[in-house]
Amino acid sequence: MKSSIFITLFVLITSFGIFAQQSQPKLSGNLIVFHAGSLSVPMKELAAAFKKLYPDVNFLMESAGSVDCARKVTDLNKPCDIVASADYTVIDKMLIPQYCDWNIRFVANEMCLVYTPKAKYANEINRNNWFDILLRKDVTFSRSDPNADPCGYRSVMTMQLAEKFYKQPGLANRLTDKDNNFIRPKEVDLIPLLETNSVDYIFLYKSVAVQHKLKYLELPPEINLRDPALSGFYNSAVVSINGKEPGLKVNMKGEPMIYGITILKNAPNKPVALAFLEFLLSKDKGMKIMEKNGQPSVIPQKNPRFEKLPESLKPFADR
Repeated sequence: MKSSIFITLFVLITSFGIFAQQSQPKLSGNLIVFHAGSLSVPMKELAAAFKKLYPDVNFLMESAGSVDCARKVTDLNKPCDIVASADYTVIDKMLIPQYCDWNIRFVANEMCLVYTPKAKYANEINRNNWFDILLRKDVTFSRSDPNADPCGYRSVMTMQLAEKFYKQPGLANRLTDKDNNFIRPKEVDLIPLLETNSVDYIFLYKSVAVQHKLKYLELPPEINLRDPALSGFYNSAVVSINGKEPGLKVNMKGEPMIYGITILKNAPNKPVALAFLEFLLSKDKGMKIMEKNGQPSVIPQKNPRFEKLPESLKPFADR
């Protein structure tokens, strides 16, 4: 009698275990992610954490300026599951509605001026004199390409806002006309220039400086594109960049620095892409990793395309 009860319990427990395994989604295959260069460090950490849960998933990640990430989809027709942009408006303007239906705003950042202790005048640069120091003949600085990278046009916006904030007519043009031979495609390309002392200063996202343990000067909130309360002032900065087609220009307007992420309509591996975004956007999972890397969460944000969001992602946005 006891043996038959034991056998029955064993069968029930085994059956339940098999059912539980079958009920768990079997996620596998490649996940292709095009992401902003400033997301390189957290994306590697996110991929490693996700693979612990789903070891059969293989990440294929490409880092580039956010505009170039979008152009890989629109111009080169490269297969891709997820696009993560350092500027959510890149997705809105270049990918919606033809290539994707929605866009979730998920983390913030800010502009700062990054340097090493070996930079000229490193011991005297501050919030009030940084632009004077950059304009000195014996000082060199670098920024990324506005046509390829949001950090590039945000650097120019910072200069435009500085001209108004410090009441220095012509300042933006004097800065943008200087040291153009040191412009690089994306913000992470600037770090080697700094580390080899090829330049003294670089315009960079604070998160990248934090991730690479670099010294940085925090700029006033009126010019660093961090504070949503200053949106009206930020809007006065406008940079024209290359659009979807040759000869077409798009005006990028200054806004608080917020990143966006989406899954493409023709994503080769949508189940994995959806599971990864649920993981990334969860406060106790992926967002912990983002926060640790200097990119604070802005979830949930009001989403104009809320109804287009997959049901499992709606908790990460507001109507």
